[in-house]
Amino acid sequence: MSLGAHLVELRNRLMIVAISIVVALVAGWLLSEWVWDVLRQPILDLQIGGRTAIIQHTDVTSGFDTRVQISLFIAVLIASPVWLYQIWAFIVPGLTRKEKLYAIGFLGAAVPLFLVGIYAGWMVLPNIVRLMAIFTPLEDAFQLTARAYLDMATKLLLAIGIGFVMPVLLVLLNFLGIVRGKSILKSWRIAILLIILFAGIATPAADLMSMFLLAAPIVVLYFIAAGVAMWHDHIFDKRQAAALAEYGIEPETSE
Repeated sequence: MSLGAHLVELRNRLMIVAISIVVALVAGWLLSEWVWDVLRQPILDLQIGGRTAIIQHTDVTSGFDTRVQISLFIAVLIASPVWLYQIWAFIVPGLTRKEKLYAIGFLGAAVPLFLVGIYAGWMVLPNIVRLMAIFTPLEDAFQLTARAYLDMATKLLLAIGIGFVMPVLLVLLNFLGIVRGKSILKSWRIAILLIILFAGIATPAADLMSMFLLAAPIVVLYFIAAGVAMWHDHIFDKRQAAALAEYGIEPETSE
């Protein structure tokens, strides 16, 4: 495929993604008020606990900008099956029917895990807010601008959601023959280190419990992904050996 054809394909896929997000923005706008109430609940909990904690809108357009940003965040979540597939289809063009089924299976597993990751992020968000409030003296008001708080919350949720999807991506790469299950399992030390670093970066506070709560399920998902990949390799190797045996060819052992 020529460079021009690649650019045309990229434009078409970006158009599909943009249309899906614009359509999802309608639902995002309708849900934005409820989502904002949920996101600012940790601040309200501080108020119930006796702290002077408020979220400030520092300019005339801040309230509108906040609702638009929340609507866009929701729209990206709703349209995630569309843009995930479009990205994968562009990176790996000319998918066979079997590979397309793998991609659909990837979406079927990735979207629920992504939402579970979002929920996990929401579960640790109050701990992070409480911990950061500790460093503010009780005599001082704990004040946050709406834009800064929303940026922190949405980045945290998205980062953790993506972290929960990564093991599914490993399984998909294995099913496509790009990486072997044994290679995934042999890299468990490096993987755990990277997961801990990721959890530490995703939780912007010195909260070891929150970091553990985020890292533990991702580590479990990693080993599940390694097990699924090794099971798939075992089935694939048996079928390949049977096919080669028909021609009297000894199969090569792969590490």
